[in-house]
Amino acid sequence: MRYSFIGKNFDVTENFSNKITAKLNRIAKLFPAESEANIVLTEVKLDKKVDVTISLPNKRIIKAEVINSDFMAAVDEAVDILERQMVKYKNKLHDRAKKSPAFADELNALALDADEYTDEDAVNIVKSKKFFVKPMDAEEACMEMDMMGHNFFIFRNAETDEIAIVYKRKDGAYGLIEPEI
Repeated sequence: MRYSFIGKNFDVTENFSNKITAKLNRIAKLFPAESEANIVLTEVKLDKKVDVTISLPNKRIIKAEVINSDFMAAVDEAVDILERQMVKYKNKLHDRAKKSPAFADELNALALDADEYTDEDAVNIVKSKKFFVKPMDAEEACMEMDMMGHNFFIFRNAETDEIAIVYKRKDGAYGLIEPEI
């Protein structure tokens, strides 16, 4: 795996990047050798933010973002998150590869040994819901979402007549997702 480091309001020394690389090497075996890890270290007052994005050869991205008072603690947390995400992704691919040759090709492209992964992180859908998607504008959808106490809301955009999603962001603002079909 190749590593690149960027510091924002922080000077990334060679010694510091070597320590982070050593921590990331713990999970490097989970990723194809040609993967690229971009590590962005940001320091804002007392907060230390670590943002690790790993690009896989099949154009997929695995990402972890952690804020902590200590950079190395944030890196440890990010490594744990990346490990869980990659194991979950590989398990999902393994399960799907049993049903579809397209997923088998993707699994093979990642050069994975299917026997080393368990189904402990497999997705378990416990509830399914169907509902009428009412036409409205994004502002009305945000109000509806707030009234229901949800973090996201699916609606039919009255202007475009397409399905869209509004969601509440961590900063308290709202986001709008409109799929391209």
